[in-house]
Amino acid sequence: MQLRAPRGTSDILPGEVERWQWLQQEARTVFTRYGYREIITPVFEHTELFVRGIGEATDVVNKEMYTFTDKGGRSITLRPEGTASVVRAYLEHNMAAWPQPVKLYYFTSGFRYEKPQAGRYRQFHQLGAEALGSADPALDAEMIAIPIEIYRRLGLGNFLVKLNSIGCPQCRHTYREALISHLTPNLARLCSTCRNRYELNPLRILDCKSAQCQQAIENVPRSVDFLCDECQHHFSLVQTYLNEMAIPFVLDDRLVRGLDYYSRTVFEVQSNDLGAQSSICGGGRYDGLVEECGGPATPGVGFASGIERVIEALARQNKNPSRTNEVQVFVASLGAAARLPTFKLVHQLRQAGLIVETDYLQRSLKAQLKAANRLGASTVVIVGEDELAKGVVQVRNMQTATQEELPLPQVVNILINR
Repeated sequence: MQLRAPRGTSDILPGEVERWQWLQQEARTVFTRYGYREIITPVFEHTELFVRGIGEATDVVNKEMYTFTDKGGRSITLRPEGTASVVRAYLEHNMAAWPQPVKLYYFTSGFRYEKPQAGRYRQFHQLGAEALGSADPALDAEMIAIPIEIYRRLGLGNFLVKLNSIGCPQCRHTYREALISHLTPNLARLCSTCRNRYELNPLRILDCKSAQCQQAIENVPRSVDFLCDECQHHFSLVQTYLNEMAIPFVLDDRLVRGLDYYSRTVFEVQSNDLGAQSSICGGGRYDGLVEECGGPATPGVGFASGIERVIEALARQNKNPSRTNEVQVFVASLGAAARLPTFKLVHQLRQAGLIVETDYLQRSLKAQLKAANRLGASTVVIVGEDELAKGVVQVRNMQTATQEELPLPQVVNILINR
């Protein structure tokens, strides 16, 4: 039986990986300009971190986590998202003593056991950022501006920013009661999953995509109508900052996000090119998460963007990186006596900074030229026994099909200058 990658995972092959590298390169440029520094956290954590941080009533914790008992009898979970791990690192390494806010970014893989479909995998990849230690609404707006700037640098268009506020624990409790009161007469109309959410986390019902639930919640109260004065002021300032940066957005009173740690600002960026799995970025404020993980009350805000979904959107819009990693020089070798001098020349050209390939299959010159053409090499250097006897090489321009003889000792410098 042929071995295959596990369901819900995929290989990223040459030709595709360049787009990933391009995305990460542009993202690093933006993160650095905004004052964020990279953090790398473990692939797995103690299960308790995600149960406490994400919320025991969430689908992620209840249904989707890859959890196992290690040889020491500890419950371990492959991380299903990035924020909780960053918060754990913030506490463990006493980052509260650093200049605040602490601004961190990451590229990470996550794992969730869910039905694989377009844009959704069991192993997925994210880029994201977290800012801990400030409740300033300007940071909320900055957290939206960062992915937007990344997408714009990539040339990605046709996306939409959706914005909402679910308030602080106090005003959210009032909203929760109003929501339950509205949903109670419609309980029988909800899907089985949402009937369970009704008891544990009724706000998540607003996020359900089933047609029957969408009809049942058609006229539910809006969370923004229940915001306390402080939360209303905070939300108003977030919108003001976004307007100042000329970032268009729409208010979406059904937007709640799927994790329990969110408070106040929540947002999503959706691509109109991706169909049902349209969200390419999401985030918001989580002012109670550090405290939930055992630390002091510390405000925080962050976002994560699904790399696979952004890559898919770029592909559908035919956005590609400039091709900077193509072979520049192919060195063709003719005859056994030319093998060692060819190897030495290839090494010298690479040391000089050129992207160089050569033949490893002892093919004919015609086959080597064909291979050079497939690799996109603009120049072929031909090293043969007759040329070596004269101290020269033949240099062929693949675009013009012209060829010239150059002295072997000077060929590296000549090619660099060209």
